[in-house]
Amino acid sequence: MRSRSNSGVRLDGYARLVQRTILRHQNPVTGLLSASKDHKDAWVRDNIYSILAVWGLGMAYRKNADRDEDKAKAYELEQNVVKLMRGLLQCMMRQVDKVEKFKRTQSTKDCLHAKYNSATCATVVGDDQWGHLQVDATSLYLLFLAQMTASGLRIIFTLDEVAFVQNLVFYIEAAYKVADYGIWERGDKTNQGIPELNASSVGMAKAALEAIDELDLFGAHGGHKSVIHVLPDEVEHCQSILYSMLPRASTSKEIDAGLLSIISYPAFAVEDLNLVNVTKSEIISKLQGRYGCCRFLRDGYKTPREDPSRLHYDPAELKLFENIECEWPVFWTYLLIDGVFNEDKIQVQEYREALEGILIREKNGIVLMPELYAVPPEKVDEEYENPHSVDRVPVGKLPHLWGQSLYVLSCLLAEGFLAAGEIDPLNRRFSTGFKPDVVVQVTVLAESNQIKNLLQEHGINVQSIADIHPLRVQPARILSNLYTMLGRNKNMKLSGRPHRHIGVLGTSKLYVIRNQIFAFTPQFTDQHHFYLALDNQMIVEMLKTELAYLTSCWRMTGRPTLTFPITHTMLVDDGTDIHPAVLATIRKLEDGYFGGARVKIGKLSEFLTTSFHTYLSFLDPDCDVKLFDDPNEGRNSPDSEYGGYPADFCESESQDELDQYINDVLQSTALKSYLPPTSKTANQPPVFSANHSTKEILSIMAKTKGLEVPAVSMSLPTKVLNTHRKSLNLVDNPHFFETKDRENVLHLPKDAHGDLDCRKLVEQLKECPTLHDQADVLYILHILKGADWDTELDGQYGVTVHCLLNELYRKAGLNQEWGLIRYISGMLKKRVEVLAEACTDLLSHHKQLTVGLPPEPREKIITTPLPPEELTDLIYEASGQDISIAVLTQEIIVYLAMYVRSQPSLFVEMLRLRIGLIIQVMATELARSLKCSGEEASESLMNLSPFDMKNLLHHILSGKEFGVERSLRPVDSSSSSPAISIHEMGHSGATKTERSGITKLKSEMKQFFHEGHSMSSSMFISVKGSTPSSPTSTSPTGSSGDTSWGDRKGQWLRRRRLDGAINRVPVGFYEKVWKILQKCHGLSIDGYVLPSSTTREMTPCEIKFAVHVESVLNHVPQPEYRQLLVEAILVLTFLSDIEVNSIGGIIHVDRIVHMANDLFLQELKSFGATGSILEKDVATGICHFFYDSAPSGAYGTMTYLTKAIIIYLHDFLPSTGCAMQ
Repeated sequence: MRSRSNSGVRLDGYARLVQRTILRHQNPVTGLLSASKDHKDAWVRDNIYSILAVWGLGMAYRKNADRDEDKAKAYELEQNVVKLMRGLLQCMMRQVDKVEKFKRTQSTKDCLHAKYNSATCATVVGDDQWGHLQVDATSLYLLFLAQMTASGLRIIFTLDEVAFVQNLVFYIEAAYKVADYGIWERGDKTNQGIPELNASSVGMAKAALEAIDELDLFGAHGGHKSVIHVLPDEVEHCQSILYSMLPRASTSKEIDAGLLSIISYPAFAVEDLNLVNVTKSEIISKLQGRYGCCRFLRDGYKTPREDPSRLHYDPAELKLFENIECEWPVFWTYLLIDGVFNEDKIQVQEYREALEGILIREKNGIVLMPELYAVPPEKVDEEYENPHSVDRVPVGKLPHLWGQSLYVLSCLLAEGFLAAGEIDPLNRRFSTGFKPDVVVQVTVLAESNQIKNLLQEHGINVQSIADIHPLRVQPARILSNLYTMLGRNKNMKLSGRPHRHIGVLGTSKLYVIRNQIFAFTPQFTDQHHFYLALDNQMIVEMLKTELAYLTSCWRMTGRPTLTFPITHTMLVDDGTDIHPAVLATIRKLEDGYFGGARVKIGKLSEFLTTSFHTYLSFLDPDCDVKLFDDPNEGRNSPDSEYGGYPADFCESESQDELDQYINDVLQSTALKSYLPPTSKTANQPPVFSANHSTKEILSIMAKTKGLEVPAVSMSLPTKVLNTHRKSLNLVDNPHFFETKDRENVLHLPKDAHGDLDCRKLVEQLKECPTLHDQADVLYILHILKGADWDTELDGQYGVTVHCLLNELYRKAGLNQEWGLIRYISGMLKKRVEVLAEACTDLLSHHKQLTVGLPPEPREKIITTPLPPEELTDLIYEASGQDISIAVLTQEIIVYLAMYVRSQPSLFVEMLRLRIGLIIQVMATELARSLKCSGEEASESLMNLSPFDMKNLLHHILSGKEFGVERSLRPVDSSSSSPAISIHEMGHSGATKTERSGITKLKSEMKQFFHEGHSMSSSMFISVKGSTPSSPTSTSPTGSSGDTSWGDRKGQWLRRRRLDGAINRVPVGFYEKVWKILQKCHGLSIDGYVLPSSTTREMTPCEIKFAVHVESVLNHVPQPEYRQLLVEAILVLTFLSDIEVNSIGGIIHVDRIVHMANDLFLQELKSFGATGSILEKDVATGICHFFYDSAPSGAYGTMTYLTKAIIIYLHDFLPSTGCAMQ
């Protein structure tokens, strides 16, 4: 027998350590590790981390085997790992019904449990008795399942288990929009069981999805049935959300040491090296102590001041834990392993020595890793005064298995028993490496030969869909339908992938399905999902965005291939030519650059070799997937209207099951024509004469249903967004009214009982002069009879109200009547496919959303990601009865998300985006520019095309000037409202017609209106009080009435109104408020108090604090008044820098503003001002002229606010007069 080598002896030492500290806790039946002798529960996350040392040790033995026993030892250790991983799999598979539910609800009640009984694999506590939803734990399991399978272990045995793992992928793929309890099981740090979006969960999910994608779970012995598929767009969503959060860990935690696991081993989820370094240095500077790192600031766990008898903390109690948080040595093992991966010898040395100092050694040479080090109770005050000065004592579990395991793993790596690549066989550690430039391949395809010929006339040669046979082209929704087959399993009642939107990364690959090559057109060209795709300018805009997105986010081998279809809706109205915006786009694509992306245009057949191919082998005939399980299968797309590309259909004889299935899905979305054409010559009066508004129609409908309906329509605070003709406002209002014989005027047909005769109403569809009137008739039927009522139009059966609405929607789309399209979308309760993603995008950029109009009970606040259905219901509820507003709200959320991704600078210092107020401001701006009434402006707003709507929103966010142009519609158009287009103003501020002196053309022909006010996009207050930029031009429709105001009338009022509505505050505002709260008892704003106790709960940089300040400010309904209050608070905050200990009790900010207003009025009167200049705003009592004064200058608002504050706080300020200069 050979003598043992030195390395062999050292390995045996580690094996003894692992056996005595970790494996002795492993249950012989289930393979799970219990937390300690007394704790028999097995936590998923802790179990995986605790077994890593065993996995590493097994590999070290296999690599350094001196003799046969070493190989046997390696096998034994590896089987311990397999046993544990399979034990966890058993626990989760017993909860298969939860996985199935969670895919749809993403609710905390339907999630997998976080801990199980280590002896039986059963659950330990109820669904609602623990913070079970921890996406990072499930993700960690998948990540290591992938890594261990790649290292040669066989963990998954059967195809049923493969299907279950595929469903776990669906379980975590929405991590970017799931608020969970996170790595510490607490959620929000007040420990009150509030879930929040956690960067550590999103990062771990991203890593797991990347690691397991296209991995064969049977290892070298598998075939295509055991491969896991991941959709690339879900990974990308997780990545973009993660980037927008870091280095912040969540809303309540500005930094968390748990992030070490995602910026370094094991996840390596962040590809941007700068972001990795920023996050790491934040953790080291804010959380590192002498014994390890704290988990996060003000963490009360196991501190002497924590009351262990209570589950939750009192919010104001968090300040007690400051500077005495417990320090966890486990984080040093992460930093040590990080040093090994980065080949940073100094870092490795430093943390090895640090760990040697805090390990606990037993007599027999066994070293133990304590859970944490706490401050001894008698020394708490001393540590609070001088952080890191007191010697701490080890508390909690000994050994802490998670820490013990990572300690052993770090030693094996540092001593060279293992190479970095062996514990990372999937090479995640190279994620920060160099990325080559991406060239996007674009194929333009004509839908039909007619369109192909039209393009040829312009000298553009493209293929039609029929030309590219045998290659196939289908819309993206077919791919969504096919993916619902993935992961289906009858034995476990698993339904496969939920019907989710497929992003542009998914449609930029080519798919091989049953030996045919398929290309899919991107989702944004698919018109039946939402009406944005009906606007050609919008399509071009979205193409630009998606190309830029592909350039920055493509990670796969090969090049992305985008298939861009030219369809009949891209023709000019009369169908004789291609829409100019589309033509211009194709020409730009031919140049090789478009919107900052490098593109190459060509035929699909030329791109076959350079594209990335995915084999959808789960659709192969020999797999058990049945495309038609029951007759209704494949029709489960929730909002299908019309078909795909007819030229792609195969001949019916040669159709196999797949073609039949595709045709079936397309057929279910094809439209049949039932609606009669609008009649221009009907003799009898129209159903609704113009002077009867919707509310009258409604009152009659309501009467038939026995309801009482108020006549007063809901109007907005600014009286601007008055209900336009289509809005329905059944507001709860005390003034009821009686209908006096209106029925006979309205020509609503009655039956013998005097009730509304719906059958006759259906007949009246034929006599409607406009599509709008048809929509009104259908709306009444929809309300009274429901969407599925069979109208039996023209004696045909099965023609439901829903069918007719869909058809009307398509007609309105062809006529580009946006007001009508939005109205019908609301009736059909259409929802934007990407609504939930758009919301999460905004939330993860630390913006909160409110929907509905202020004040609060009606305005609903969205602070955490919600499941799509819940979100849509919330929006419809907050919009009251106004369905068009509900649709517009969704549209605006989507645009805001586009901008927050592409131009985050627009959103600087804005915390809460109030969609209702933004819609209101958009209407106000239109009314101002068009010089029209509120009702007209609201109607114009609803009739803007999506492209113009998005532009208007951009102008409001950026504060740019814009001109609005009215143009008459073609005579035959059935819409009554004027068409409006929005364009940017030139540098001179005047448009061409104005310069040529024709300023007042009659509005019937063409009108230009424009107010020439420059407005800088940044906040306008600076401490020194810089002078505002001067107006660039005077208003062409000059304000001749009040010459005293000069050309700048309304400029500052408008600016305050915009900033107040989009909630913009000065830079560093919230931190300054935090400081001022420490010097007084609170700030009172409009009757609501912001108490100083909030500083005891929250730290100054915490988002939660900013949200708290914001919610108090949001009680103020008038945006301009809110902005003055912000200015007053800002002046107050300059005081926090003076050496004053206290500035009194509760400071009433509104009193200060009113005092400043009075000072302003006194001074105006002393100059002899009279009349209109002194007019006050009725609601707030503030002088209009004060609202419209610049902040700086001798007569600026700041001057008066400062004087008012000096008077108000006279007693507390230092006696020297110069302190406030």
